[in-house]
Amino acid sequence: MSFFLIAFPALFSIINPLGGSFIFLLATDHYTPAVRAQLARWVAIYSFAIVTGSVYIGAYVLGFFGISIPVLRVAGGIVIALAAWKMLNAPDDVAPLQERAAESAAAALVERETVRRIAFYPLAMPFTTGPGTIAVAISLGTSRPRDIGHLHFLAFVVEVAATALCIAMLVYLLYRWSDRVARWLGRTGTNIIMRLSAFLLFCIGVQVLWSGVSELLTLQAQSVP
Repeated sequence: MSFFLIAFPALFSIINPLGGSFIFLLATDHYTPAVRAQLARWVAIYSFAIVTGSVYIGAYVLGFFGISIPVLRVAGGIVIALAAWKMLNAPDDVAPLQERAAESAAAALVERETVRRIAFYPLAMPFTTGPGTIAVAISLGTSRPRDIGHLHFLAFVVEVAATALCIAMLVYLLYRWSDRVARWLGRTGTNIIMRLSAFLLFCIGVQVLWSGVSELLTLQAQSVP
């Protein structure tokens, strides 16, 4: 279980399902609880797919398109920062969450394909499993055994699946019941935490952007004779 003990804390710390649940609630508070439950389920499914896909083939996909990790960080950081800035400056709604959901009963008619699309972008990518998660997963995938038929490779597959499944289950549970946590905190507490979460997400976006820019500048300086 060496891979699991290394990968799970690393991915959990960067995905942060608890903090992400408030971002999820802020982005979906105009939907009914039924639609929000569907979104939480699909976000968890997409998160599982993104983590496992990044571990196994992430490096090959980026290499095929000629995209480097620093460029991935720059692009992802811009997307995260812009989306977080939009949420940070969204007008306050003084109505309780349950009242807002009742007023938007039409949101229950959202088609299944629309739910899947919204769940993938922006909820799963980049809010939940963004460029930072992909970069960490790709780096973890570099330690995979090369011999596909070897027993160590099968153990690696099991550990990757277990890690991604645990992360996805935490994402689903915390996102699914984010409205209950909000009711427990109250209207004022929820609004404060939502704004703080949006601000922290904006900071994460800027940090990811700066990490990518720093790496690109370092590479550029090293290439200059």
